Amino acid sequence: MTLEQIKVETKKLGFIKGIALTLLIAITAKYLAELPFLHIMGQLVIAILIGVVWKSLIGVPAYAVAGTNYSSKVLLRVGIILLGMRLNLKDIINAGPKTFAVGAISLAFGILVVYGLTRLFRVEKKLGILTACGTGICGAAAILAISSQIKAKEKDTAIAVATVAVLGTTFTFGYTILYPLLELSNQGYGVFSGGTLHEIAHVIAAAAPGGNEAVDLAVVVKLTRVALLIPVAILIGFIMNWKERSTVTGKKFSWKSIQIPWFIFGFLLMSAIYSSGAVPEPLAEKLVMLSYILMAMSMAGLGLNIDLVTFRKYGGKPFIAGLVGSILLSCLGYVLVQAFHLN
Repeated sequence: MTLEQIKVETKKLGFIKGIALTLLIAITAKYLAELPFLHIMGQLVIAILIGVVWKSLIGVPAYAVAGTNYSSKVLLRVGIILLGMRLNLKDIINAGPKTFAVGAISLAFGILVVYGLTRLFRVEKKLGILTACGTGICGAAAILAISSQIKAKEKDTAIAVATVAVLGTTFTFGYTILYPLLELSNQGYGVFSGGTLHEIAHVIAAAAPGGNEAVDLAVVVKLTRVALLIPVAILIGFIMNWKERSTVTGKKFSWKSIQIPWFIFGFLLMSAIYSSGAVPEPLAEKLVMLSYILMAMSMAGLGLNIDLVTFRKYGGKPFIAGLVGSILLSCLGYVLVQAFHLN
């Protein structure tokens, strides 16, 4: 074997080792997420935290970086496509226009308010967009999907994920404590939780005190926000492309230059297939499980490229913006439940 062939083989082996490392972290995160407290955080958030700690304590060999980057970028898209197997469009339709309206209004409010606050606090624009979308849409999955649309830096993506994770976990505990004081019916509390919390794991955990009725409605409202990820991703890609071409390059806007999020359309296609009943429920559950493994591998890849110094340096202002925005979103959600007579 020639020296050149040895180099190629070594490069391939390093690539495989990088992917294997993210898989190891993703599987570890999956089992940790089954523990009582960590269940609220969810597999995706735990994966990125393990990645950050691994990078800080052990480090990542240079030969494995190509593999970890592959996980954080390519496998992410496959994971989001398969996540469509969790969204039954019929459930959203059957829930009625009022329930859909709560999800849509909460999404728009969360994005606009949190983004406005990040601009007020002079947070870097792309980091602000990611924090806002994670708060308004569906946590880590939304951040990962939007980050590819706006070509965000990995540090921005990781900081946004960590910010929304901490906020979502904190608010989940807060909702559970406040549940007896809110004076909401099980139905109203479910709509309130699904319309205002960040991750699906947060929604399920927070709605649990209201029983199965609250959990079911909370998930439907939350998935309404997940479904709206598609038009939001396209719109944000359009706006960012238009602004960058006009202000940075001086070129005129071109429809051909828009980044088409094909993986988002794959997500919608999977949702349509699942909604049609063509896929048996056990198989759909396994595909969703695979989806979370792939997205957790992506999160692990992100974490392995970020150090704790970056979080300390850039994470404070986005967190404050997300905190204030989340409080306002909770207030709005409570008002909407009363205004639409969903209590």
